[in-house]
Amino acid sequence: MAPIPDKYLDLLQQKKAFANLATLMPDGSPQVTPVWFDYTGGMIRVNTAKGRVKARNLKPGTPVALAIMDPDEPYRYLQIRGRVRQVREEGADAHIDALAQKYLGKGKYPFRQPGEVRLMYEIEPASASGRPARRRRVLQAALAPSPSRLSLAVCAGMSMP
Repeated sequence: MAPIPDKYLDLLQQKKAFANLATLMPDGSPQVTPVWFDYTGGMIRVNTAKGRVKARNLKPGTPVALAIMDPDEPYRYLQIRGRVRQVREEGADAHIDALAQKYLGKGKYPFRQPGEVRLMYEIEPASASGRPARRRRVLQAALAPSPSRLSLAVCAGMSMP
């Protein structure tokens, strides 16, 4: 199991970040779905209903990738590659309710359908890497004086930051 770098743990434990979960279709083509997730005991856990595409693609041992973007700084993200370690029905209903609390502030998952069977997947990280925040560099580049911005500012009688 690969450790998650400390500087990205906030994305897993504190923020309401969504994960983009990449799986493989039977023909080998990629399939990506935004998902709710949590992180416990070093495992990423996701949840879906039996019969959905990602449920058909996620079997124990199958490779997956997740991209988790910081909702406050979109240039900052964490990428995790790993394998499905376990699939369980037991505890999946409680898990989706906990995710509804995290993401919606509701104690019960409000979109449950009659007869729906939930599945919880544990994903074991094999590698984790990310990109740190770039906001400061992007803003500096956007605000840097350029000939066209200077010309506009001079014509308008403004000063540049």
